[in-house]
Amino acid sequence: MPLHSITPLPHGAILGLWRLTETTAELLPQLPYPTVYQALYPAGRDPTRAAQWAAGRLLLHALLPELTAAPATLANDANGRPYLPALPHYAVSLSHSGEWVAGIVAAQGRVGIDVELIRGKAQKLAPRFLSEAERADAGDDAAKYSLYWSAKETLYKLHSRRGLVFKEQLLLDPFWLREAGELTAHLLLENSRSQHQLTYLRPAPGYVLTYCVELMNLEQ
Repeated sequence: MPLHSITPLPHGAILGLWRLTETTAELLPQLPYPTVYQALYPAGRDPTRAAQWAAGRLLLHALLPELTAAPATLANDANGRPYLPALPHYAVSLSHSGEWVAGIVAAQGRVGIDVELIRGKAQKLAPRFLSEAERADAGDDAAKYSLYWSAKETLYKLHSRRGLVFKEQLLLDPFWLREAGELTAHLLLENSRSQHQLTYLRPAPGYVLTYCVELMNLEQ
């Protein structure tokens, strides 16, 4: 079972990483609540995405006992956001890219997480999701483009609001890229502006990961 790590975070949150080496056929029998998850299984997905789906739920059930003994299963709301129907005050976020699956769970508040394989694709698509200032800051650094993308995905998941324009409404301050650090992000809505602190790290060579935990819900 390639559960890579479980890391306690502030505000009663837990971060987990799973290195995906198994096939879907190997993962599905390990899932608890088989009747529930069999009904939710996304039939028709390609083998890699199906394995990531199963590994994400196994990771969740490895994290939950760190916070509660209450039984719970994972579902998705109308926006696709994961949640625990039996634990409505809990916050959950999952992400996967390549061979890594990442998850974060908190007993209250809200969370967001995103893991990305560093690829040239993020730089090619940068005009669609980065402002001119952000593209200038990223320069020719493929890792920085992927980190910008990851951070905006995390902020988007944190708010679960459809229709946001990434290059105009999800903005990040310039930063020096290190092995780990913090990013300052801004969410610009029609009638409000909020600032958020995101944490980033490199979980493995060739990958970047960002996450955010906020104890109190802020007005959206």
